[in-house]
Amino acid sequence: MIQFGTSGWRAVIAEEFTFENVRNVIHAIAAHLKGQTAPVVVGYDTRFLSPELAQMTADIVSSYGLSVLLSKDPVPTPVVSFQITHHQAAGGINFTASHNPPEYNGIKFNMANGAPASPEVTREIERLANQQAVSSEPQAGTAVHGSPLAARRSLIRIFDPRPAYLARLKKIIDVSTLKKAKLKVGADVLYGTGRGYLDAFLKEAGCRTTILHDWRDVNFGGHSPEPADEQLAELVRVMKKEKLVAGFGTDGDADRFGVVDQDGTLLSPNEILPIVLQHLVKTRKWKGLVVRSVMTSQFIDAVAKSYGLEVKETPVGFKYIAEAMMAGNFLMGGEESGGLTIQGHVPEKDGILACLLMAEVRAVEKKSFHQILADLQRRVGPHHSKRVNLHLSPEVMQNVRRRMETFTPNIIDGLAVKKIVRMDGFKFIFQDDSWMGVRLSGTEPVVRLYLESDSPRKLKDLEKIGTKLIQS
Repeated sequence: MIQFGTSGWRAVIAEEFTFENVRNVIHAIAAHLKGQTAPVVVGYDTRFLSPELAQMTADIVSSYGLSVLLSKDPVPTPVVSFQITHHQAAGGINFTASHNPPEYNGIKFNMANGAPASPEVTREIERLANQQAVSSEPQAGTAVHGSPLAARRSLIRIFDPRPAYLARLKKIIDVSTLKKAKLKVGADVLYGTGRGYLDAFLKEAGCRTTILHDWRDVNFGGHSPEPADEQLAELVRVMKKEKLVAGFGTDGDADRFGVVDQDGTLLSPNEILPIVLQHLVKTRKWKGLVVRSVMTSQFIDAVAKSYGLEVKETPVGFKYIAEAMMAGNFLMGGEESGGLTIQGHVPEKDGILACLLMAEVRAVEKKSFHQILADLQRRVGPHHSKRVNLHLSPEVMQNVRRRMETFTPNIIDGLAVKKIVRMDGFKFIFQDDSWMGVRLSGTEPVVRLYLESDSPRKLKDLEKIGTKLIQS
């Protein structure tokens, strides 16, 4: 059964991600868009079969009389979003499984405003695909919807998405400050779509850039293409050897980011988001709504409060942050899993933008990221956060699910519960404003435990309490 998650449909290649299922999903999207006069943007990442599936998609979509803009090369997810609005397209179809392991691929659909498809739209696509209510793909040269293959391909235009997007970034990022700073940095694109984007911009902006893994490898070096500690270990070694002041990484489709300080430690998104918010307010004098997902650190809330800014909490999934952005009066949005966007940019998470903003922070402040973070913590108060994945048996997982639905404690292991937030999981806020969040995966027997407190010791205690609560 085809089911869209928080960021599209993903599945293991040759198991659920089959040619038949892919065709059904693409026909469903094309049927949803049928009658539109605007083009459809089609992109793809560096995964196995992604380029071939994108070409197949262009053929299917054009069979519905829709014009297609097909990327000439692998393209980041935020660039697909940008190109949708840049070309006033009807929507965008992107083959990517983002940071998932190499054996996965996926399809992501973005709407005409560039934002990830809403739940209403994805439910309609699921219905059409699963009911096989649309035609299967024709053999080459035959007619579909009255249009032979040769005529359909006249509706397909191959284009280069890089120039317009990079030009847009130049209007957002303070290039002159970067050029003056001449930062020595590293960029690890993890064999993904960030190549030719993150590294190219840094170089053009005067950063002396060491580039890693800027070639296609459908196995991503044997790892999931996620900018985390294990995957960025080589970047850290290079940084120490070459004495680089910062390192930046993007995931497989460059919508997530990783930032490494000059001492080789990786900053978490929960630390990066508050730094970027402070930087935007200080350098741009921006005002507006700050949006974060429910399990994201409230460190960003403290920074927002210090500037008199309102914070909106959303369910997990960047489409909800995009909705808030499209409503107006938006300054910045982010989530703890490594998503960020800002006003005037795309309603989609952009790892390239996040890395460049942190490079700008380094150039302006002339301090290490941890020095900046320490200064910020002294100003708004200490915040320490952590996410723990608890792998359970399916039976225990079901017991946890049933228990949490009716769990309304006043005290958890001696900690008084001030508030319970039942938005996309369960978030227990304690009297001292520390909190513990619980989210159950819908695709695997894993419970994600989110923790935040004002000291490392309290954080460790919370982890023990949370683990005991879930496993008991």
